[in-house]
Amino acid sequence: MLDGTIRKRIDPHLQQAGDWLAIRGVGADQMTLIACGLGLLSAAFIALGHGWLALPLLLSSRLGDGLDGAIARATRKTDFGGFLDIVLDFVFYGAVPLAFVIADPGRNGIAGAVLLFAFYVNGSSFLAFAVMAEKRRLTTDARGEKSFYFTTGLAEATETIAVFAVACVFAAWFWWLAYLFAALTLYTAAARILFARRMMREEPPGRD
Repeated sequence: MLDGTIRKRIDPHLQQAGDWLAIRGVGADQMTLIACGLGLLSAAFIALGHGWLALPLLLSSRLGDGLDGAIARATRKTDFGGFLDIVLDFVFYGAVPLAFVIADPGRNGIAGAVLLFAFYVNGSSFLAFAVMAEKRRLTTDARGEKSFYFTTGLAEATETIAVFAVACVFAAWFWWLAYLFAALTLYTAAARILFARRMMREEPPGRD
C-alpha cells in the first residue's frame, strides 16, 4: 500500500547511490547476494533472541535490496538478475518469521506458521499474475522499474519491513503482529485474484 509513495521519495537517492557503486565495480547480483546475506544474519540474531542487533541488519538488507535495482539500471539489467532478486526476496521473507518461531516456538509457532502460509498464498498469486501479465504484455511502473509486473495491495514490502522491525524491538508482540499481518496479506492475495479474474476474462492481445 505504501510502496508507491515510498518509492517516489527514495528512488532518486537510491539511484545516486547505485550509480556511485556501479562506477566502483559493484555488480547488481553482488548487491542482491549481500542483501540476502544481511537478511539471513538478521534472522540468525532474531532466532538467538537479539532483536536489537537484528534490526540494523534487517534494515540494511532491505536497503541493499533497493540498491541492486539501481545498480542494474546504471549498468545492465539482466533476466537472471531479476530472477535472483525475487527468489532471494522470498528467502528473506521466509527466514524472518521462521527465526521468530525458532526463538520462541511455544508462543510463536502457530502464529508464524499462519504468517508463512499467508506469504505462500500471496507469493504464488503475485508470481502467477506476473506470468499472465507478461503473456498479455501488461506493464506498470507503479512500483518503480521492475523486471516483471508488480501488482499493488495492502501488504507490500514497506508494510512487511515495518512489521518485522517492530517485532525485532518488541519480540513479545510477534504472535499477534503475525496474525494481523497474515490477515492483511491474505486480503491482498484475494484482491489480486479478483483483479486477475476481471482482467483475464478478456482475450490477450495477439503476438507478432
